[in-house]
Amino acid sequence: MVGSAADGWWRDRPAAARRLVERLACFSRVTGDDVMVVFDVAHPDLPAGSHGGVEVAYASRSGRDAADDRVRELVRRGDVVVTSDRALAADVAAAGAAVLGSGAFLARLQQDGC
Repeated sequence: MVGSAADGWWRDRPAAARRLVERLACFSRVTGDDVMVVFDVAHPDLPAGSHGGVEVAYASRSGRDAADDRVRELVRRGDVVVTSDRALAADVAAAGAAVLGSGAFLARLQQDGC
């Protein structure tokens, strides 16, 4: 979801990652849902693990689609995966997960006050 909106995320990627985790923590508090986010690149000030109700994970390799591959490893039947990537959406749907587009999820975050 980082990069889904032109909010200057490219100027400070670690800050964008922290902002996303803060918004997801708000969402988790409001909905009671378990939330996990997977990033391509590790951020030293945002280690893997729990952050305010959000499980932060990182790709297990570098390169193209690294985070997508990690999502494929972690997804379970019944999960909801937020992505606008067609290939990832098809793969997680085949694994029994529901798919929600990034734009729709951003609207949901706003609707929930996050």
